[in-house]
Amino acid sequence: MTDATPAPLAPRRHLPSLPVSLIVGIVLLAPLAVAAVAGSWLAPYPYDEMNIMSRLQPPGPEFWFGTDEFGRDVFSRTLVGTGSSLVMGVAATALSLLAGVPLGLIAGYKGGRIGEAIMRAMDVLMSFPPILLGILVLAVTQPAQWKAIVAIGIVYVPQVVRLTRAITLELMQEEFITAARLRGENAAYILFHEILPNIWPPLAVEASLRVVFAILLGASLSFIGMGAQPPSSDWGLMISEARPFVEQAPWIALCPGFALATAVIGINLLGDGLRALLDPRNTGAH
Repeated sequence: MTDATPAPLAPRRHLPSLPVSLIVGIVLLAPLAVAAVAGSWLAPYPYDEMNIMSRLQPPGPEFWFGTDEFGRDVFSRTLVGTGSSLVMGVAATALSLLAGVPLGLIAGYKGGRIGEAIMRAMDVLMSFPPILLGILVLAVTQPAQWKAIVAIGIVYVPQVVRLTRAITLELMQEEFITAARLRGENAAYILFHEILPNIWPPLAVEASLRVVFAILLGASLSFIGMGAQPPSSDWGLMISEARPFVEQAPWIALCPGFALATAVIGINLLGDGLRALLDPRNTGAH
């Protein structure tokens, strides 16, 4: 009787651990995401309900974060305003990606006069400070939130175009692009089936950063009256309305300011975590 030799065990594959910054970013953003989706149901009071008899009440059991000059609950307004502020940042970033990625792909792939014309147009847009360019776009029409989203999206198109073009130029030197050309594939196939799938990791990191800048720019436009309009509970508008009462009732500005700071820090940490997670140097075997 012969002894059976046990088969060697297959080596265990180790999944890359999640970066701490990614986990912390998700933890910070999770409550904001819930508030953005269900803020209207979670708010203890209607965000626009006025009660002059309760105006400028300090934080307490009835009003957790106090009331504003019209007796509106600050906590309820901040909860409902989460959706408005985050949607502005995400929608503006999506708009900049939808416009900037195709332009960057074309500029990097075609080059020549077409690429030069696209990049010179982007240089013109980048010559304006973001807040000034946003004001110029909004100055010709009545202020509204959707117009602010379009303006912010236009502001950040050049950065997306430049990043996409730079990555496309690098990928054009790769062998799989040469092979696709030798097979006789057309430009559209190479751009959207060969190049685009390989540029999404840096674009994902760039998108997270753009969301931060878009939220801050949206809050700035609302702060100066060019974005969301009353009685909206947008964070920037709430902070603007709290200016005359900063010494008397600082809680009116502190609550939306804290929410804005949490969103910015959380998205920044999320972007840092994505960068570390998607870095090819961190995907090797442990």
